[in-house]
Amino acid sequence: MENLWAPWRMTYILDEDKPEGCIFCLAGDGKGADDLVLGVGEHSLVMMNKYPYNNGHLLVAPRRHLPGLDQLSPEEMADLLATVRLSVQALREIMHPEGFNVGLNLGRVAGAGIEEHMHFHVVPRWGGDTNFMTVFGEVRVIPEHIRATYENLRPYFADLK
Repeated sequence: MENLWAPWRMTYILDEDKPEGCIFCLAGDGKGADDLVLGVGEHSLVMMNKYPYNNGHLLVAPRRHLPGLDQLSPEEMADLLATVRLSVQALREIMHPEGFNVGLNLGRVAGAGIEEHMHFHVVPRWGGDTNFMTVFGEVRVIPEHIRATYENLRPYFADLK
């Protein structure tokens, strides 16, 4: 039997001081609850997903606490999509994925974990990134520590305004 190491999970399991409130609203300060915020612009922000589907899984959200697209102003919509595009570019340059899943889940029944604050998921994909561990064991193999990925991506969002 082989071991699968995921040391950051222990920090979460033992952390009794989980933040209260919306993680996207907390991220507006540029650090967030877990110091995983990559950048905060005028209308949008980018942060690492603490529970990634894959390495480099980013969350892009409007700064305002909104549940859906129809509440966004035209400026917020344009800024949000520009930030999604910047996220894809940064991941492409740093991680060289072969493709992406980009999307949002509106409403709990659609899979939204935080339905009160809409957000895009930007997930880089590589051939073979889904294997038997995910299918049979419901375990994802994340080959790089989230902090290492954060440090590699952070410079691309430093000028986000």
